[in-house]
Amino acid sequence: MKRSLFILGVLLANSVPGSQHADPLISDDMLAHLKTRYSNQAHARGLAVNRLLDELHGREIATQLAEVNRFFNQFQYREDHAQWGQQDYWATPTEFIGTHQGDCEDFVIAKYFALRKIGVPDERLYLTYVKALRQNVAHMVLSYFETPDSVPLILDNYNPEILRATERRDLLPVYSFNARSLFLTNASAGLGKSLPTDKIKNSKWRKLLDDIRREQQ
Repeated sequence: MKRSLFILGVLLANSVPGSQHADPLISDDMLAHLKTRYSNQAHARGLAVNRLLDELHGREIATQLAEVNRFFNQFQYREDHAQWGQQDYWATPTEFIGTHQGDCEDFVIAKYFALRKIGVPDERLYLTYVKALRQNVAHMVLSYFETPDSVPLILDNYNPEILRATERRDLLPVYSFNARSLFLTNASAGLGKSLPTDKIKNSKWRKLLDDIRREQQ
Protein backbone atom coordinates (compact mmCIF):
# COMPACT_ATOMS: atom_id res chain seq x y z
CA MET A 1 0.00 0.00 0.00
CA LYS A 2 1.30 3.46 -0.81
CA ARG A 3 2.43 5.47 2.15
CA SER A 4 0.82 8.61 0.78
CA LEU A 5 -2.93 9.15 1.18
CA PHE A 6 -4.93 10.11 -1.88
CA ILE A 7 -8.64 10.85 -2.15
CA LEU A 8 -10.74 8.45 -4.13
CA GLY A 9 -14.29 8.72 -5.42
CA VAL A 10 -16.41 5.63 -5.73
CA LEU A 11 -19.08 4.66 -8.25
CA LEU A 12 -20.58 1.24 -7.67
CA ALA A 13 -23.94 -0.33 -8.38
CA ASN A 14 -23.89 -3.60 -6.48
CA SER A 15 -27.38 -4.68 -5.59
CA VAL A 16 -28.13 -7.89 -3.73
CA PRO A 17 -31.49 -9.38 -4.69
CA GLY A 18 -33.58 -10.82 -1.91
CA SER A 19 -33.74 -14.57 -1.70
CA GLN A 20 -33.67 -17.40 0.82
CA HIS A 21 -30.00 -17.95 0.10
CA ALA A 22 -27.07 -15.61 -0.27
CA ASP A 23 -25.62 -15.05 -3.70
CA PRO A 24 -22.21 -16.78 -3.80
CA LEU A 25 -19.18 -14.53 -3.57
CA ILE A 26 -17.32 -16.93 -5.86
CA SER A 27 -19.20 -18.19 -8.94
CA ASP A 28 -18.96 -21.76 -10.25
CA ASP A 29 -16.65 -20.64 -13.05
CA MET A 30 -14.39 -18.84 -10.59
CA LEU A 31 -14.37 -21.87 -8.30
CA ALA A 32 -13.00 -23.88 -11.21
CA HIS A 33 -10.49 -21.10 -11.87
CA LEU A 34 -9.34 -21.20 -8.25
CA LYS A 35 -8.49 -24.88 -8.65
CA THR A 36 -6.68 -24.60 -11.99
CA ARG A 37 -4.97 -21.23 -11.42
CA TYR A 38 -4.09 -21.63 -7.75
CA SER A 39 -4.64 -24.93 -5.90
CA ASN A 40 -7.12 -27.39 -4.46
CA GLN A 41 -6.80 -25.48 -1.20
CA ALA A 42 -7.84 -22.27 -2.93
CA HIS A 43 -10.88 -24.05 -4.38
CA ALA A 44 -11.75 -25.26 -0.87
CA ARG A 45 -11.50 -21.69 0.45
CA GLY A 46 -13.90 -20.52 -2.27
CA LEU A 47 -16.38 -23.20 -1.30
CA ALA A 48 -15.94 -22.30 2.37
CA VAL A 49 -16.71 -18.61 1.91
CA ASN A 50 -19.79 -19.38 -0.19
CA ARG A 51 -21.01 -21.81 2.47
CA LEU A 52 -20.36 -19.24 5.20
CA LEU A 53 -22.34 -16.53 3.42
CA ASP A 54 -25.24 -18.90 2.86
CA GLU A 55 -25.25 -19.74 6.58
CA LEU A 56 -25.10 -16.03 7.52
CA HIS A 57 -27.89 -14.93 5.20
CA GLY A 58 -30.72 -13.55 7.34
CA ARG A 59 -28.77 -13.72 10.61
CA GLU A 60 -28.37 -10.78 12.98
CA ILE A 61 -25.89 -8.16 11.85
CA ALA A 62 -23.50 -8.69 14.77
CA THR A 63 -23.05 -12.32 13.73
CA GLN A 64 -22.62 -11.41 10.07
CA LEU A 65 -19.93 -8.84 10.84
CA ALA A 66 -18.10 -11.09 13.30
CA GLU A 67 -18.03 -14.18 11.09
CA VAL A 68 -17.02 -12.41 7.88
CA ASN A 69 -14.31 -10.56 9.79
CA ARG A 70 -13.11 -13.80 11.39
CA PHE A 71 -13.02 -15.71 8.10
CA PHE A 72 -10.88 -13.25 6.18
CA ASN A 73 -8.63 -12.37 9.13
CA GLN A 74 -7.30 -15.94 8.90
CA PHE A 75 -5.52 -14.87 5.69
CA GLN A 76 -1.89 -13.76 5.71
CA TYR A 77 -0.77 -10.15 5.38
CA ARG A 78 1.64 -9.41 2.54
CA GLU A 79 2.70 -6.12 0.99
CA ASP A 80 1.78 -5.43 -2.63
CA HIS A 81 5.38 -5.07 -3.81
CA ALA A 82 6.13 -8.60 -2.58
CA GLN A 83 2.82 -10.07 -3.72
CA TRP A 84 2.24 -8.39 -7.07
CA GLY A 85 5.48 -6.60 -7.88
CA GLN A 86 3.86 -3.16 -7.65
CA GLN A 87 3.26 -0.63 -4.93
CA ASP A 88 -0.53 -0.33 -4.78
CA TYR A 89 -2.53 -3.20 -6.27
CA TRP A 90 -6.16 -3.82 -5.28
CA ALA A 91 -6.88 -7.55 -5.54
CA THR A 92 -10.31 -8.93 -6.35
CA PRO A 93 -11.89 -11.20 -3.73
CA THR A 94 -11.11 -14.16 -5.99
CA GLU A 95 -7.42 -13.22 -6.19
CA PHE A 96 -7.30 -12.72 -2.42
CA ILE A 97 -8.90 -16.11 -1.82
CA GLY A 98 -6.66 -17.72 -4.42
CA THR A 99 -3.40 -16.45 -2.97
CA HIS A 100 -4.59 -16.57 0.66
CA GLN A 101 -2.72 -13.34 1.35
CA GLY A 102 -2.82 -9.61 0.68
CA ASP A 103 -2.50 -6.17 2.21
CA CYS A 104 -5.06 -4.11 4.12
CA GLU A 105 -7.10 -3.02 1.09
CA ASP A 106 -7.49 -6.65 0.03
CA PHE A 107 -8.88 -7.62 3.44
CA VAL A 108 -11.34 -4.71 3.35
CA ILE A 109 -12.47 -5.29 -0.24
CA ALA A 110 -13.18 -8.98 0.40
CA LYS A 111 -15.13 -8.21 3.59
CA TYR A 112 -17.07 -5.41 1.86
CA PHE A 113 -18.21 -7.57 -1.07
CA ALA A 114 -18.96 -10.54 1.18
CA LEU A 115 -21.21 -8.45 3.44
CA ARG A 116 -22.94 -6.88 0.45
CA LYS A 117 -23.69 -10.37 -0.87
CA ILE A 118 -25.60 -11.25 2.30
CA GLY A 119 -27.65 -8.08 2.12
CA VAL A 120 -25.90 -5.57 4.35
CA PRO A 121 -26.97 -2.20 2.89
CA ASP A 122 -24.29 -0.25 1.08
CA GLU A 123 -25.12 2.92 3.02
CA ARG A 124 -23.97 1.19 6.22
CA LEU A 125 -20.58 0.07 4.91
CA TYR A 126 -17.66 2.41 4.30
CA LEU A 127 -14.10 1.69 3.28
CA THR A 128 -12.10 3.98 5.56
CA TYR A 129 -8.56 5.23 5.18
CA VAL A 130 -6.86 5.81 8.52
CA LYS A 131 -3.38 6.38 9.86
CA ALA A 132 -2.30 3.43 12.01
CA LEU A 133 -0.46 5.29 14.76
CA ARG A 134 1.46 2.36 16.23
CA GLN A 135 2.80 1.26 12.84
CA ASN A 136 2.99 4.86 11.55
CA VAL A 137 1.54 3.86 8.17
CA ALA A 138 -1.49 4.56 6.03
CA HIS A 139 -4.04 1.80 6.55
CA MET A 140 -7.56 0.82 5.46
CA VAL A 141 -10.39 -0.63 7.58
CA LEU A 142 -14.05 -1.42 6.98
CA SER A 143 -16.54 0.71 8.95
CA TYR A 144 -20.11 -0.34 9.72
CA PHE A 145 -22.59 2.44 10.58
CA GLU A 146 -25.86 1.40 12.22
CA THR A 147 -27.16 4.90 11.37
CA PRO A 148 -25.49 7.80 9.52
CA ASP A 149 -24.92 9.58 12.85
CA SER A 150 -23.65 6.62 14.85
CA VAL A 151 -20.05 5.86 15.73
CA PRO A 152 -19.06 2.99 13.43
CA LEU A 153 -17.84 -0.48 14.25
CA ILE A 154 -14.40 -1.19 12.81
CA LEU A 155 -13.45 -4.41 11.00
CA ASP A 156 -9.68 -4.58 10.82
CA ASN A 157 -6.94 -7.08 10.01
CA TYR A 158 -4.53 -5.51 12.53
CA ASN A 159 -6.89 -5.98 15.47
CA PRO A 160 -9.33 -8.91 15.05
CA GLU A 161 -11.73 -7.60 17.71
CA ILE A 162 -14.61 -5.53 16.33
CA LEU A 163 -14.67 -2.30 18.32
CA ARG A 164 -16.30 1.10 17.99
CA ALA A 165 -14.12 3.66 16.28
CA THR A 166 -13.88 5.71 19.47
CA GLU A 167 -12.26 2.70 21.14
CA ARG A 168 -9.57 2.46 18.47
CA ARG A 169 -7.15 5.02 19.84
CA ASP A 170 -4.49 3.56 17.58
CA LEU A 171 -6.30 4.72 14.42
CA LEU A 172 -6.59 8.29 13.14
CA PRO A 173 -9.46 8.46 10.61
CA VAL A 174 -8.88 10.40 7.39
CA TYR A 175 -11.74 9.73 4.98
CA SER A 176 -14.44 7.16 4.25
CA PHE A 177 -16.12 6.14 1.02
CA ASN A 178 -18.66 3.69 -0.34
CA ALA A 179 -20.67 3.27 -3.52
CA ARG A 180 -22.47 6.57 -3.19
CA SER A 181 -20.53 8.89 -0.93
CA LEU A 182 -17.14 10.19 0.08
CA PHE A 183 -16.59 11.91 3.42
CA LEU A 184 -13.75 13.53 5.25
CA THR A 185 -13.95 11.82 8.62
CA ASN A 186 -14.30 14.02 11.68
CA ALA A 187 -12.46 13.70 14.94
CA SER A 188 -15.34 11.86 16.66
CA ALA A 189 -14.93 9.02 14.11
CA GLY A 190 -18.32 9.65 12.54
CA LEU A 191 -18.98 10.79 8.99
CA GLY A 192 -17.93 14.39 8.50
CA LYS A 193 -17.85 16.69 5.50
CA SER A 194 -19.27 15.23 2.31
CA LEU A 195 -17.15 15.59 -0.81
CA PRO A 196 -18.39 15.57 -4.43
CA THR A 197 -17.54 12.18 -5.89
CA ASP A 198 -18.35 13.21 -9.46
CA LYS A 199 -15.25 15.42 -9.57
CA ILE A 200 -12.82 12.90 -8.14
CA LYS A 201 -11.03 10.33 -10.25
CA ASN A 202 -11.34 6.77 -9.13
CA SER A 203 -8.82 4.72 -11.07
CA LYS A 204 -8.17 2.06 -8.42
CA TRP A 205 -11.83 1.32 -7.75
CA ARG A 206 -12.78 1.38 -11.43
CA LYS A 207 -9.95 -1.01 -12.27
CA LEU A 208 -11.03 -3.31 -9.44
CA LEU A 209 -14.60 -3.43 -10.75
CA ASP A 210 -13.34 -4.03 -14.29
CA ASP A 211 -11.17 -6.89 -13.02
CA ILE A 212 -14.16 -8.44 -11.21
CA ARG A 213 -16.32 -8.17 -14.35
CA ARG A 214 -13.61 -9.82 -16.46
CA GLU A 215 -13.39 -12.69 -13.97
CA GLN A 216 -17.11 -13.30 -14.38
CA GLN A 217 -17.10 -13.41 -18.18
